Parts: sequence; C-alpha cells; structure tokens
Amino acid sequence: MKVVIIGGGIIGLTTALQLKHELRNAEITIFASDFNNTVSHVAAGIFRVGSSYFGPTEEITRCWIRDSYEYYDDIRKSHEASFAGITAISGYLFANSSPETVKNHWIEDLVPLYRKATDEEFELVEGNWKYGSFFRTLLTECKLHLPWARNKLEISGIKLIEKKLNSLTELVSDWDLIINCTGLGARSLCNDKRLVSIRGQILKVNAPWLKTFFYGELDTYIIPGFNGIVTLGGSRSFDSENLKPCLYESTAIHNRCKNLLPNIKKAEIVKVEVGLRPHRENNVRVEGEQIVKGFSKAILVHNYGHGGYGVCTAPGTAKYAIKLAKEMHKSSISKL
Repeated sequence: MKVVIIGGGIIGLTTALQLKHELRNAEITIFASDFNNTVSHVAAGIFRVGSSYFGPTEEITRCWIRDSYEYYDDIRKSHEASFAGITAISGYLFANSSPETVKNHWIEDLVPLYRKATDEEFELVEGNWKYGSFFRTLLTECKLHLPWARNKLEISGIKLIEKKLNSLTELVSDWDLIINCTGLGARSLCNDKRLVSIRGQILKVNAPWLKTFFYGELDTYIIPGFNGIVTLGGSRSFDSENLKPCLYESTAIHNRCKNLLPNIKKAEIVKVEVGLRPHRENNVRVEGEQIVKGFSKAILVHNYGHGGYGVCTAPGTAKYAIKLAKEMHKSSISKL
C-alpha cells in the first residue's frame, strides 16, 4: 500500500510512526510545507487535556486520551526517554472561580496521582487561592521529540519531503491512502469553515532550579522543561494570526507568572514564541472518506483540529485514524 501523510507537526509525525508499526510493508511518504516551524514546536507539552477538547463521542475521546498517555508513558519507561524528550512531572493547579476549575474529568483517573492541594501547599505560591489540586503527569518536550521522531522515521525508510499542496485531489492518482494532518492548513485544503486559529504567546526563561509546574487562572502557567528552560504562559487570542510577538503581551504574561511565583522574576528571558493553535469548533476531526479524481480513487482520513491539545492527544487520534483507514481498506477490498 502506498501511503502519504500530509503535515509535519506532532500529529503527522506520530501518525507516521504508528502507521509504520502497524503496516510494516506500506510505502510511506510525508509531505509538509515546513518540518521545522510548526505550532508543535511552541507547545510546552504537558499532558493536561482541557474540558473544551472533544471528539465525536465521550467514549472515543476518552480512548484517544488514554491511548495517548500510554503511548508517551511507554516511551518514558524506555531507554529512549531522554532522547525523545519525555519525562514525568508533578505540579499544582490553583483557582478562585470554582472548585470545578481545578478538577479534570479527562485525566483524574488516568494519571498516577490527582488530589486536592494541602493547606501547606497553598503557601508555595502567592495569592489567596481558594481551590487547588496536585497531580503527576507527563511532559513531552517537542524541541527534542520532533527531531527524534523525524530521525526514527527516516531510519525506517519513510521519506520526508517539503512540498506545498494546493489540493488533496492532486494526490489521488499516486496514493492508495492519504492521511490529512495539516492543522490550520485544512481550512483551505478541505474548505473547513469550522477551523479557526487561536493565537498563543509564551516566554522561555532560564530557571534550572524549578522542577514543579504551576497553573493559575487567566491562562497563567509555569512549566519546567528540559535543560533548565521553563515555559511561562500564556495567551489565547481567538481568530488571530499575527505571528509577531507582542511586547505588551509578554509583559502581562511575565507579571502574572511573577505574581504567582515571585522567584521566577530572577530568571533570564531567553526567547519569546508565538504559535497558532488549530481549533475546530464542535470537535476534533478524525474521520474517513473516499476521494475521487477522474477514474482514480483513494482513501482519505482526516486527523486535525486539535486546538491546544495536539501534543497531548496526537498518539490517540493517530491510532484511531489508522483504525479507520484499515477498516475502509478492508471494506474496499471486500467489494471487489
């Protein structure tokens, strides 16, 4: 089977890795307009799925999240963990608005520990917080994970080609299976009006003493990564596509993080980054269809619209997309 995956971010690369594992004899190629400048590179990578994330049903969504956690945790337990940029991490979530804000119905029963914060733990941060939770989860550092994934793909014989597509139909005559992992690119390729960008801005600071993550409200977070680099966030600007860093936004982010954890003010700011989250209204799109051009036809499976949770759930949606592709392929053969 000849397979082409479109998209060079975390969704496309993870889909390719899993597809190679399940269809060992498939000839796989990845097309992407850019492999080195995707929104995945900006993500802090903590495994924490927000309540706004949703697939076609709650059962399928839970399956995606569980499969994703298990995928990353298996890598964490392996000798490749440090190369793949995956580690365990613990931290806190604080809020004043409501006790529901510090709960998480997607991951509370999945991660090793999720509990209420103690009175002593409220003293770790500034502010008169009413509610708090402590939990252990995973971190995927994309600056390490994406190059690791690309290297594994190339070693296994998968071709990674920089190519900009104008239409999915131009692929039909050359490929049996097309998997669309284009994120925001699906707006034009699929004419998907439900897809909008949610702009995010973060600061990277050098704070090697910090090993624990902290979340506050108003999209405030402090997340340690690898090599002493910590992500300070963040922002969510709906339907904005300005990739230029905003000085006022950086100042606001820095101030919120310093108010939450004062010792972060001594950390040197090393970088400001901006990314566009591919948010799809109603639900993430992972579904299949048959695509036809003239007398040629191919199976097309979509896997996009993950919003700010692409890193978290890429393995789960990839597994589901491959399942759909195999079912459609089997069905097409049985009709011959």
